[in-house]
Amino acid sequence: MKDFLKDENATIEEIKKFIRQKIETSKTKGAVIGLSGGIDSAVVVHLTTLAIGKEKISLIHLPEKELDPIHTQDAQLTASQLDIPLQIIDISPLIREMITVHSELKKNQLAKGNLKARLRGVNLYTISNLENKLVIGTSNKSEISIGYGTKFGDLAADIWPIGDIYKTELYRIAEKLNVNPKIITKPPTAGLWAKQTDEEEIGISYKKLDLLLLGLENGLSEKELIKTIGLKKNQVDRIRKLIKNNKHKRMMPGMPKIQR
Repeated sequence: MKDFLKDENATIEEIKKFIRQKIETSKTKGAVIGLSGGIDSAVVVHLTTLAIGKEKISLIHLPEKELDPIHTQDAQLTASQLDIPLQIIDISPLIREMITVHSELKKNQLAKGNLKARLRGVNLYTISNLENKLVIGTSNKSEISIGYGTKFGDLAADIWPIGDIYKTELYRIAEKLNVNPKIITKPPTAGLWAKQTDEEEIGISYKKLDLLLLGLENGLSEKELIKTIGLKKNQVDRIRKLIKNNKHKRMMPGMPKIQR
């Protein structure tokens, strides 16, 4: 029977080892990390610092005019705590240029939000090319499971150190790593548009989402999930649909098997 983490310290050591080995075997010079000001990227930066040292990390913050400045301040909190220089690149001019090419973006909030995520990914990979470093992803298991992420945007990465860590577990790991309490307690957001929050968009809290995902992993029936977690049938159905419909985000691009 699978359950949530029992030993955060052992998990931290396991992830540190994973990051260190992946960077060493890649023969690159270190890591590029997009620091959003949220808990996921803060945890990843802390783990990567412990794994390879702060000197090998390039921290990049990628704001734009619609994003609350508080996120820039929070990104700086983490960078300052770890004594790592933070490079801030405003992607607003890039967004404006894309809107001149695709004017429909003005009326399509989701497409515009995904564009922002992809422009951030482009910047991170440009820096990784220039500096010969790996892009370290900040997506967690809860997000990856339901496809809550943008292809070639925040999902674009060379490794996902917390990709098998539920959001609920991440909070406990953050406390063990001494992540700034302000970062831990702020509402999670993907930073795609003003006042956007993850839980509002997903439709349930991360706590209930993680219990649901864990229950599905353990093969619980729909009736058991509804009863034990306190969810409504339509909420369970919606998450199941997200898992199924977004399967393509967890896979390499499909291709036909050609007979020769």
